[in-house]
Amino acid sequence: MTGAGNHVIPNVHFRKVNGMMHGRHNRVMMRTWFDQAARKKRRSQNRKAKAAKMSPRPVAGLLRPVVHPPTQRYNMKLRLGRGFTLEELRAAKILPKLAPTIGIAVDHRRRNKSAESLQMNVERLNLYKSKLLIFPKKSGKKGVKKGDTPKSELQNVAQNTLKEIIPIQRPALRIKARAISAEEKEFSAYKKMRKARTDKKYDGAKRKKAAEATDKKE
Repeated sequence: MTGAGNHVIPNVHFRKVNGMMHGRHNRVMMRTWFDQAARKKRRSQNRKAKAAKMSPRPVAGLLRPVVHPPTQRYNMKLRLGRGFTLEELRAAKILPKLAPTIGIAVDHRRRNKSAESLQMNVERLNLYKSKLLIFPKKSGKKGVKKGDTPKSELQNVAQNTLKEIIPIQRPALRIKARAISAEEKEFSAYKKMRKARTDKKYDGAKRKKAAEATDKKE
């Protein structure tokens, strides 16, 4: 216990000596890891059992979009998101209610902030559609519905065992050293930003002035 006042809560970890860390007792308090190989084998067996249970569907589950993580620290990276937006599905000509039934995750909350990310995920959906094989729910001719893959194409279909179904094309972050060009030397980011701020500030006044000038001409 500490004394009165606002002190740091003690959280000290003394060495667990107690007469057990020297001589022939020096391994009594140490944790062993003899089951490492067995755990590795068990994980492998669990993965195979899961894949067999999900077959012929992809092991990774639903197809997910490629998104940029939030905050300035991580937004240059790419990772998998929760689901595709309604706008992305519309651009790829996939109905939002149909998407989960053919292995596509949907997130109605997410919004597209740029045309680049929208196009990237639409291309991802189109690639998935081109490789998609839909098995009939029931056997026989009556079980086959419109949109199902023909029986001739469903022979010896390999299961997708990748973590991301369609791997993310991550850009190379490392840039090779090169000479600075004359155009780059002349460019001033400060002047560019200052000009943009000025244009934004007086944009309304310029538009108003231009509108008044057109009205006088008429």
